[in-house]
Amino acid sequence: MSRLKEMYKNEIVDAMIKKFGYKNIMEVPKLEKIVINMGVGEAKENAKILDSAVKDLEIISGQKAVLTRAKNSVANFKIREGMPIGCKVTLRGEKMYEFADRLINLALPRVRDFRGVNPNAFDGRGNYALGIKEQLIFPEIEYDKVDKVRGMDIIFVTTAKTDEEARELLTLFNMPFSK
Repeated sequence: MSRLKEMYKNEIVDAMIKKFGYKNIMEVPKLEKIVINMGVGEAKENAKILDSAVKDLEIISGQKAVLTRAKNSVANFKIREGMPIGCKVTLRGEKMYEFADRLINLALPRVRDFRGVNPNAFDGRGNYALGIKEQLIFPEIEYDKVDKVRGMDIIFVTTAKTDEEARELLTLFNMPFSK
């Protein structure tokens, strides 16, 4: 069992019950899934770029990535409906906790001029979105083999009803929010 999941079962549930006064242990918010999304706009000219983005995402997440396709055509961007324009991975269970642990304790501290993540990036329903500018912060990515620096969006989906509950949950997971 991963360290974060162990921590959730032992300490985090107790702390959340104490702070929010839940009557039932099932009311305590938990991490449901983590979605990692990489939009690759340059894929419209060169399909090889998308392949390397998929490969990077699979190395980072440890799971097979799925191609995302354009929902509708946009003439200004030279995009037709159904064109592959990105990739995503949905992590659940053990892999999700493993990834969250690596992100919080290894990758985020490696970001240049890191002062913490934005504490206001919640959506109003207890989900948190985090943008990363480069995939190089992950230790699995070898610097020499990177063809282009790409960013990604990481969305933490929780069962929390409010942003305050979700913020407390992620804080207890040691998410480094800026002050």
